[in-house]
Amino acid sequence: MTGRLDSWVASANTPETDFPLNNLPYGTMRHESGQLHACVAIGDQALDVTAMAKDGFLDLPEEVFRSGVWNDFMALGPKTWQSFRDYLSGALSAGSDQKERLAPYLSPLETARLELPFTVTEYTDFYSSRHHAFNVGSLFRGPENALPPNWLHMPIGYNGRASSVVVSGTDIVRPHGQLKRPDEEMPVFAPSERFDFELELGAIVGQPSSGPVSVQQADDMIFGYVLLNDWSARDIQAWEYQPLGPFQAKATATTISPWIVTKDALEPFRTSTPAREKALLPHLRDAGPMLYDIKLEVGLAPMARAETVISRTNYSQMYYSAAQQLAHHASSGCPMRVGDLLGSGTISGPREDSRGSLLELSWSGQQPLSLTTGETRTFLEDGDTVTLRGAAVAADHRIGFGECRGTLRPARA
Repeated sequence: MTGRLDSWVASANTPETDFPLNNLPYGTMRHESGQLHACVAIGDQALDVTAMAKDGFLDLPEEVFRSGVWNDFMALGPKTWQSFRDYLSGALSAGSDQKERLAPYLSPLETARLELPFTVTEYTDFYSSRHHAFNVGSLFRGPENALPPNWLHMPIGYNGRASSVVVSGTDIVRPHGQLKRPDEEMPVFAPSERFDFELELGAIVGQPSSGPVSVQQADDMIFGYVLLNDWSARDIQAWEYQPLGPFQAKATATTISPWIVTKDALEPFRTSTPAREKALLPHLRDAGPMLYDIKLEVGLAPMARAETVISRTNYSQMYYSAAQQLAHHASSGCPMRVGDLLGSGTISGPREDSRGSLLELSWSGQQPLSLTTGETRTFLEDGDTVTLRGAAVAADHRIGFGECRGTLRPARA
């Protein structure tokens, strides 16, 4: 595995930074003019790519970055992705002759107003963690019938709402919905009483398709990854999901981290999917190591008080990779488009403290979770802030995603 690459941006050379020269994730910030500008994180700085393009410092046309989001750049394809990344890596490296030229385009990350880094074209969420699927199935059907009959044969998913995807830091309002309480004959329309988070990774499709693709082709189409919180109203879901699956329970919001970590940055951390209990059909068979060793954690802070880390797990626990999800999605001929977002599904590990949702951590409310503040939680309460963090960790550096954070606000009257 390649060691840390040194940069003339001193903060990028510290072991604790999420954004060393090895990473160079892509984001979008609100410029002082009010316009969106594409940017790249390096240490504790943001490099203004839109301004660089406008001033003619890049080989790419100015209009590629004019919108401030990364869709037009993604559409240019993998060769352009690689050449642009190679340019940035060289220009920001220690000893580069570009320091004087690029330094004026740097600004502190702590003052940056970060926005969604790409326009989400469509959003599909999957259900691809074996441990999560077994836990949820055990709660509602018992361990002997935990996995649906199709689960070991294909990645299960549903089409979500692209319009509900928001960037980290956006407040989440507790939703209303139809609830059917066990002791009441009729459903009621009321605020959700069992609101939850889900720890996920989101894959961003950077190239379109017009027909079926192989797993390897699907992997080549993926531009990068973000942390993703699939907020879920469990009581709304329990009443509505049969026979067509989640609908309003998942429509409130999906929060993503503001930085796209490229597939190239994660390449040294590739790892294989687990051994298969059932042989997969040809269109889904692994084309090599398709997962990544990414450490993940969830923090919960009630009403801005001290945070408790309530879960630690790893993306390597997934049963299906993003490339397999994408290949299956396209297998019917469904066109995939630049900017499509694929949620991994809740990422849970084998231990009780590695579960990726409160539904599992509190075992559907039967085992309240203790916080360092002395409080307990079964599901989220108003004022709770949930923060997802993730990083692929090497001996002398980390490829981090930054934070994916949201605070739950009371339901509107």
